Amino acid sequence: MTADPADDTRTRILRAALDLFAEHGYQRTSLRQIGERLRLTKAAILYHFPAKEHLLAALVEPLMADLEALLDSAQTQPTERARWTVLEGWVDIMLAHRRPLGMLFHDIALIGRGDTYHRLIAIAMRANDLIAGPEAGRRERVRAVQAVASCSDPIVFFTDVSDEVLRADMLDGVRRLLAPLPADAAAPLPADAAAGPYADAAARSPADAAAGAAASRRRRPGRPPALGREQVEAARRMHAAGTHSVDAIAAALGVSRATVYRHLTAP
Repeated sequence: MTADPADDTRTRILRAALDLFAEHGYQRTSLRQIGERLRLTKAAILYHFPAKEHLLAALVEPLMADLEALLDSAQTQPTERARWTVLEGWVDIMLAHRRPLGMLFHDIALIGRGDTYHRLIAIAMRANDLIAGPEAGRRERVRAVQAVASCSDPIVFFTDVSDEVLRADMLDGVRRLLAPLPADAAAPLPADAAAGPYADAAARSPADAAAGAAASRRRRPGRPPALGREQVEAARRMHAAGTHSVDAIAAALGVSRATVYRHLTAP
């Protein structure tokens, strides 16, 4: 039996490593186990990959190369076309690399010691810039980051969903995320809240606006402007949990938004 060409041996090592990493995790897989699966010595594996972390970097290299090529292509396009070239291409690339992506999700901290992590961050930043556009403000940049996550994270969590179905769901979600906001969602914060650190917070949603309006209707003259200690603690818990907007907190406690802001920003 003739020996495999060097390149084919390297490919076999990568394939076995990916299988074992998926089965046992990166940390619990040794080079000896990879060698045993392929009937190779540890020295033979080290010839191609001087350290185990080099295997991890090599396994995600095709994913990163494809993403970089996508961004290079989108870079020359008009803003709107570039945005959707990146988003649709990002989904397709992630689906094409589902197994390495799942491994990377669990072991990303392990590549932080080398150049791979910094390269991944650079790729993400380029994608964010292209999706947000050249004149983007804070809100547009936040939504661009959310859009990239929408085109990546579901692949890791919905491993039992087919590529075709998941692709359609992901692109539908990101289109909804980036759809123009209703006019009433862009209303500025009132003057009594503008001085606080929340002055540049994202505009209220229609549901939040309705909650605020309901709170205003329920207020009565003479209501004390401050909250009790337990109410302050409850307001801060709701705000920290991210489950309630300031309007919703004000509606629940029967006070103005300004009162809620004052207690949220108090030391």
